[in-house]
Amino acid sequence: MNIRLLLACLLVIFAACGGGDSTNSGNNSSDKQIFIYNQPNAVTSLDPAFARSQTNIWAVDHMYNGLVQLDADLNVKPSITKDWKISEDGLTYTFNLRDDVYFHDNECFTNGKGRRVVANDFVYSFNRIIDKTVNSPGAWIFKDRVADKEPFQALDDKTFVLKLKKPFRPMLGILSMQYCCVVPKEAIDKYGKEFRSKPVGTGPFQLVKWLENQALLMNKNEKYFEAGLPKLDAVRVNFMEDRNTAYLELMNGKLDFISGLESSFADELLTETGELKPKHQGKLNFQKSPFLNTEYLGFNMDFTGKRKDSPLRHKKVRQALNYGFDRAKMMQTLRNGVGYPANSGFVPKGLPSFNADLVKGYNYDPSKAAKLLAEAGYPNGKGLPEIELRTNSDYLDICTYIARQWEDLGVKVKIELMQSATLRELMSKGQADFFRASWIADYPDAENFLTLFYSKNPAPPNYTRFKNVEYDKLYETALNENDDTKRYELYQKMDKIVIEEAPVIFLYYDETARFSNAKVKGIANNAINLLSVKNISK
Repeated sequence: MNIRLLLACLLVIFAACGGGDSTNSGNNSSDKQIFIYNQPNAVTSLDPAFARSQTNIWAVDHMYNGLVQLDADLNVKPSITKDWKISEDGLTYTFNLRDDVYFHDNECFTNGKGRRVVANDFVYSFNRIIDKTVNSPGAWIFKDRVADKEPFQALDDKTFVLKLKKPFRPMLGILSMQYCCVVPKEAIDKYGKEFRSKPVGTGPFQLVKWLENQALLMNKNEKYFEAGLPKLDAVRVNFMEDRNTAYLELMNGKLDFISGLESSFADELLTETGELKPKHQGKLNFQKSPFLNTEYLGFNMDFTGKRKDSPLRHKKVRQALNYGFDRAKMMQTLRNGVGYPANSGFVPKGLPSFNADLVKGYNYDPSKAAKLLAEAGYPNGKGLPEIELRTNSDYLDICTYIARQWEDLGVKVKIELMQSATLRELMSKGQADFFRASWIADYPDAENFLTLFYSKNPAPPNYTRFKNVEYDKLYETALNENDDTKRYELYQKMDKIVIEEAPVIFLYYDETARFSNAKVKGIANNAINLLSVKNISK
């Protein structure tokens, strides 16, 4: 039996029999609402402690919950907690939990029935994240932030307390990350490392079958605590690496949803201005919205040793390169209008502190670029050695576009292609002088982007080795500022320093590009590109 037929059979069987307590009884399988989408990269773990990649994050979000969640506008809202209180000194967060949230039915519990979530479950789950024996990639979210002794406490079953070492305003946003989903100790004790493939959560869907590298099947959690949700009966995730194949499956009605824009089918779907072509309207839905991802070219700002004579040490050279290419044209010709030219600072469009009127960056101004090069001692590029730019193949078209425009200024660029993992290693070790990179938000606060230029941070995230005393003071002040308006003003001052010193070439602020069957309703756009399936219907 081929894999597609096997998957179809499994879904029909579980939909018809109810999959335990996971589907409505009495309905025919033909009445079931089954949402099918594709992920080009396979899930590696269904354990929230390892929810690092987008693929893992989406799957975990389907099956688990945390204390809080983000709405479509990235506002922090209650989830398992009813409400919370932050102490005046910003060090103590007290959460009052709901009493109607239950773990999925599972053999790890007495009589196989999921028990109620209590505050101790969060104490256990959060301590597990920082447990060195677990080796969670999410350990950084609490590192040097939570109190050294008993940072997580349960005052009673319904009251959970988190204590910080020093105020950190973005903490609520961090708690919305999938790393912070609650897990039961009974499941970890029973399954050990196999918990990665035997998830036990509280979420709107629960696992039916995971065929690794092929498909993930989930059925509705009938005991889910958010009234009226989920609306679907089942979710299926396919893992087709070839985006072109996934595109064809969507067009043939075999997929309900794909995310991301591939250049091979971009022109078929979208106009030059980034709108769905008329011939697809009525058959497909297309959504795009700000995505908290800044694409950039970075300089290694450690101009010591062999780099002490690098022409890139001159601020005016770095500024000239920023003025020397047309971002708007680049977005139109290479990305079909999906994304925004980075004409402001490093903080991307979509965050509440973003203000392009107050934070003005670089536009296309070749005459100003030429003037800056001359002032730096390189008129028309004379005397400027060839610059080596390292990138992966996915960004070759963008890097080539920029390099050709720089040639008009007399700047010669050699593009060196390498694997993403190799490039990241060189960036981390400080062995890449000029490199293509991006930064996607871990949580919805500008601090997550501005931390890349804080001199006390290693690489990652400070791949550029940027150092600026004034910047560091502003950064540290912002961490202790609880007034949003004042904190945003500090963020904007920091962004202006980054623009002035130009440790990076600002490329663009990304947008999500989502295509779905027109019959699908309730897919909410958000700037962290999270696919929340609980509100979706067909």
